[in-house]
Amino acid sequence: MLNQVVLVGRIVYELELRKSDAGKKYLSLTLAIPRSFKNMEGTYDTDFIRCMVWDSVAENTSIYCHKGDIVGVKGRLQSRIIEKDNKRENVIEVIAEKVTFLTSSKTKEE
Repeated sequence: MLNQVVLVGRIVYELELRKSDAGKKYLSLTLAIPRSFKNMEGTYDTDFIRCMVWDSVAENTSIYCHKGDIVGVKGRLQSRIIEKDNKRENVIEVIAEKVTFLTSSKTKEE
């Protein structure tokens, strides 16, 4: 069986490195990924995919990547159940194993 995901998209929000209760570093990033085909109105829809990044990969990503940067993410899908307002909800997210920095939105200072 295979559970592998490769995504390329633009970071939607500024990244914030956090620590779990167990002391592990992590960050959550959302990628905006335009679809490769037009919808019924003739425009391109965009998917917003949430990715969780852990440990040293999260630390490096928080240092070198910012809102608007294009990154590649290689990882796996993971589902979990959360309870919200006495309702159980299934959440699917990407657990990133590798983040590749493709472009930067920052202008270089001279």
